[in-house]
Amino acid sequence: MKKKSMIGWMSLLVAVTMLTLPVQSLAGKVYKLGLSLAITGPTSDAGNPYSKGVEDYFNFVNDTKILGDDKIECTIRDDQYNNDVTKRNFEDFISQGIVFYLNYSTGSTLALKKDFEEEKMAVIPASFHAGNLIDSHYIFLPIASYSTQAIGLGEYIVKNHKGGTPKVAMFIHPSAFGRGPVEDLQKAVAAGLKMEIVEVVEHGKDLDNTAMLQRLLSKGVQYVISQTVQSPVATMLKDASGLGLVAKSFGEAGKITFLGCHYTGGNDLIALAGASAENFYWTTSYIVTNEPSPGATAQLELAKKYNRDEKAANSHNYTNGMMVAQVATEVIKRAKAAGKEITKVTLYEELQAMNGDKAFSPGTTVGPVTYSKTDHTGVDTLQLYVVGGGVFKSVGTPFIPVFAEKIK
Repeated sequence: MKKKSMIGWMSLLVAVTMLTLPVQSLAGKVYKLGLSLAITGPTSDAGNPYSKGVEDYFNFVNDTKILGDDKIECTIRDDQYNNDVTKRNFEDFISQGIVFYLNYSTGSTLALKKDFEEEKMAVIPASFHAGNLIDSHYIFLPIASYSTQAIGLGEYIVKNHKGGTPKVAMFIHPSAFGRGPVEDLQKAVAAGLKMEIVEVVEHGKDLDNTAMLQRLLSKGVQYVISQTVQSPVATMLKDASGLGLVAKSFGEAGKITFLGCHYTGGNDLIALAGASAENFYWTTSYIVTNEPSPGATAQLELAKKYNRDEKAANSHNYTNGMMVAQVATEVIKRAKAAGKEITKVTLYEELQAMNGDKAFSPGTTVGPVTYSKTDHTGVDTLQLYVVGGGVFKSVGTPFIPVFAEKIK
């Protein structure tokens, strides 16, 4: 009697198991990611739209089943640009079992470098600081470094300046983020880039740049390369415009031509500086939405789908966040296609294989994303833009700075 009961119970268990298996397989897997960044506080003018780009693209991946029944669960936390908070967020993400991490600031990326090594966690930060890659195996820059951007602007100055050696000043953020490209631009000059760096100014809380601008002009400075965020640049441009110092043509004698790296420009700058942003030169590896392209269309449609306002939709930092989410999704997709289990190890392998015929073109950048074991910079190419008629317009075609390669 007991034997018959046992057989009956086992048959029932098998039947129940068989019934539940299809339901489990249809549910799919969930891949956990984490992002810690400054949604509020210092540099939030960049971090806020960046977070929206990341959130919206991962929602799009899940809603449109890009990964089939599998989903990405990316926890996004505000660290207010505080390294200690970022570290706590990262440690909590690790405890949750994340397979990929998106970081933000230069300071926290440098501070957590050893943590990334210990955890063997692939990381794409919003910081393009070249120093992130020193003694690191797991940090991957999404685009060309701030150093490469500053050198690219320097090369454009040298090529288009008329009359003697151009005198240049640098206007930088008072942090590792701002100081990063200074030494590398100086190295490029030492290697033969024919320009003179007259002064490096670390901006502070003083909202009046009048004395600084007049001092630079008295030293013969005709060009200012900025490496900071939009707000201080907008203030400087307004002050320069009020003094009548903004060059109306590139390199105009007796005036100053203003240029800047990624976080200084974009539509966010125009919103802050207004007409004073006219003739501001800017470089990045990202597209702009006011110039028609498949990537611009995709970005604007994504922002519309998730009810973002016009400012966020057209921000290059929304593009930036969208792009890193695209790369993270792509490595998961490739690992799945190869029949690999999705782990931090397999995603790290897929990132380093993203080159040659496996290069990735997200549409949000002006060149392909490529990584290898020896190259952890994603998009090598830059695009120069200039404000004309209240919008950024492309100048020439995408390029790779020559001296950036020479000083490696």
